[in-house]
Amino acid sequence: MRILVYPHAMEIGGSQLNAVQLAGAVRDLGHRVTVLSEPGPLVRTVHELGLPHVPIPAERRRPSPAVAGRLARVVAARDIDVVHGHEWPPVLEAFAGSCLHRRAAVVGSVMSMSVVPFFPRTVPLLVGTEQIRKAAVAAGHRRVGLLEPPVDTDTDHPGVDGTAFRAEHGLAPRVPLVAMVCRLVPELKLEGLLAACDAVGELARNGRGVQLVIVGEGRSRDEVAASAERANAAAGARVVTLTGEIADPRPAYAAADILVGQGGSALRGMSFGKPLVVIGEQGYSELLTPDSADAFLRAGWYGQGPGSRGSGVPALRDALDELLTEPGRRTELGRYARELVLRRFSLRRAATLLESEYRAALTDPVPRPRRAGDAAHSAAALLRYKITRKYQGLRGTVRTDDANATPVLATPPAQKEAG
Repeated sequence: MRILVYPHAMEIGGSQLNAVQLAGAVRDLGHRVTVLSEPGPLVRTVHELGLPHVPIPAERRRPSPAVAGRLARVVAARDIDVVHGHEWPPVLEAFAGSCLHRRAAVVGSVMSMSVVPFFPRTVPLLVGTEQIRKAAVAAGHRRVGLLEPPVDTDTDHPGVDGTAFRAEHGLAPRVPLVAMVCRLVPELKLEGLLAACDAVGELARNGRGVQLVIVGEGRSRDEVAASAERANAAAGARVVTLTGEIADPRPAYAAADILVGQGGSALRGMSFGKPLVVIGEQGYSELLTPDSADAFLRAGWYGQGPGSRGSGVPALRDALDELLTEPGRRTELGRYARELVLRRFSLRRAATLLESEYRAALTDPVPRPRRAGDAAHSAAALLRYKITRKYQGLRGTVRTDDANATPVLATPPAQKEAG
């Protein structure tokens, strides 16, 4: 098959890294894969994987009619069989472009916490959790598959050496290290970042040997930096360190003794054999154990509200304290985390599943009248969304990342009509 992969962004981040890594893994199964994307750090990864790259402008409308036209021309020139868009703007552009070149099938992935209501329902959809898959089916999507965030377990493994990372960033070599690798943004991330600073600061102030490193960059950096400074001042030492964005964060994962995170970052840390505390919003934190794993496998590596230890900074502090005081527990849960990733989240397994989805999309095309009706419905819903966003912008209440701002799953058609 000839496949065109279109990630929604090329900054360092989970969904787009998954898109690029999967493109390489599918190519390794014997297919011809091209990546179309805006500029960004992950373009280097595309070139390192030896994948052809087609550039599009970074500054553009989303979705962009110009990019949809560019997509259609690439599909025609390269005789593309399948266009795989990651997240909703690429999917809408691919859907519009495919209408100009009807031979190519379109497949979409959504690794956000919700499926937007204007996502075309005839486009085969892949989502990251079983909970979101069921909601999308209930909302009327024609075919919905489960593609859990994959991990390259060959490169992300316990044998990676993190010693140099500690030295480079002035981290104590023998003090247990808690690591967070994520974007510093308000949506989903900020609450957990601030809670981690407070929890580590409190533990250190009470005499517990611990340090926290935060790897990433984003709009909330100033807030996170201020929280880190407060934690350091309370502890009377530098116990929280911000490194900024690191193109290859593997040494950070390797250097850590404990990982705090969610989503793809959580899974990557597990692949390094690290014990994990999953964080979310409304005070959520929960230690990954054989007892808690089923809930994460159903709903994803994220949560809301109280966990088994309660909520807020005290719950996160207590989970960390358990791991800090019991090195054997850290080893046990780190080994369990690695085994779980190998069994369920390997990149090879995901690429094989994706290959099957591509073949199914080609062998079961949607009739043209139904595609046209779906396109009209999607366009009308998108217009309502844009008008609402404009109104929210005028009021100062607009959210930057709607699909992750509030994890509300796809709404069934009857409920949407009533609203």
